[in-house]
Amino acid sequence: MYPSITYPEYDFKPYTPDFCPFTFLLPSYAVPGKDSTFFEERPENDCWLNIELPDFNGTVYCSYYPLRKPSDLEKYIRDAHKLAREHQKKANYIDELPLVKPNGVYGLIFNIEGPAASPFQFYLTDSSEHFFRASLYFRAQAKPDSLQPVTEFVKKDLMEMINTFSWTHK
Repeated sequence: MYPSITYPEYDFKPYTPDFCPFTFLLPSYAVPGKDSTFFEERPENDCWLNIELPDFNGTVYCSYYPLRKPSDLEKYIRDAHKLAREHQKKANYIDELPLVKPNGVYGLIFNIEGPAASPFQFYLTDSSEHFFRASLYFRAQAKPDSLQPVTEFVKKDLMEMINTFSWTHK
C-alpha cells in the first residue's frame, strides 16, 4: 500500500540570489536558503545553497565554485563524477546525460536509479568562470518503489531549474 501524496501545483518563481552569479526558476513549493555549515565548518564559498522541499522531506544541496585557474574545472568535474559514483554501491545504474545549452551553460546530469541515497545530481558550468553542482536527497529510507512517484515529480522540477539556469556574471 502506498501513502496518498498531494503534489503541489506546477508553478515556478524566478530565483536570483544576490550573493551568487546565476539565476533560475525555482518550484514555488521550494524554500531556498544560504548554506551556513559544511560538516560543522563554514562553507568554502558564500554561494552554497540548500533548497528545501518541505512537502517531500527533501533537500537539494547546491555548491558553487568560481573557476580561478584552468585546472579548477577539471578538478570540479572529477569531484562531481566521484560523488555520483559513490552511489553505485546501491544504485541499479547511473545514466549520465550531457547538457549543452545555447546560453553558455554546459553540464552533466546523473540520473541514479535504484536504492541509492541521492537519485539525481548534476553540474553546470560555463567552462571558464563558473561551476555549479547540485544533488537531491530525501530524508527517508531509500526505497525506490515508494519514492519513485515523488522522485519523478521532483526531477521534472529540477529539469525546469536546469533548463532556465543562466549565469548573471556578478
